[in-house]
Amino acid sequence: MSATESISVIQRSQVDLLDFVDWTGVECLNQSSSHSLANALKQGYREDDGLNLESDADEQLLIYIPFTQVIKLYAIVIKGPEEEGPKTVKFFTNKEHMGFSNVNDFPPSDTAILSPDHLKGKPIVLKYVKFQSVRSVETTDMKGLKKIEEH
Repeated sequence: MSATESISVIQRSQVDLLDFVDWTGVECLNQSSSHSLANALKQGYREDDGLNLESDADEQLLIYIPFTQVIKLYAIVIKGPEEEGPKTVKFFTNKEHMGFSNVNDFPPSDTAILSPDHLKGKPIVLKYVKFQSVRSVETTDMKGLKKIEEH
């Protein structure tokens, strides 16, 4: 998805939230050192189809993204290969330092079953009422992730 295309999926009152990410606190468990979260999240990297995020161990990633201020999260764009990309993604709000050992102790704020269209860049609209006062978002089950954009 080009920068122009990604802007077109953002509605008038919405903005790309990359300017509000607290980069000092971003974490990704199980990421490959050569295929890190920066490839999927940072502007300039996420637009490059040759870069991606991959797990170094198994098919599961756990991503933690804190924000510099409280935000309202409407949708997330996730791109990946249809055959190997994520199938189900769980989203958690305002949970800090979750790990693979305790992630199942918390109910997700939302769960998305990704279609082939989602993996091509169609926005995943979240349960808006559960994403009104977000200080951080955490995702799990992100096998084969290519790009992330938050709106």
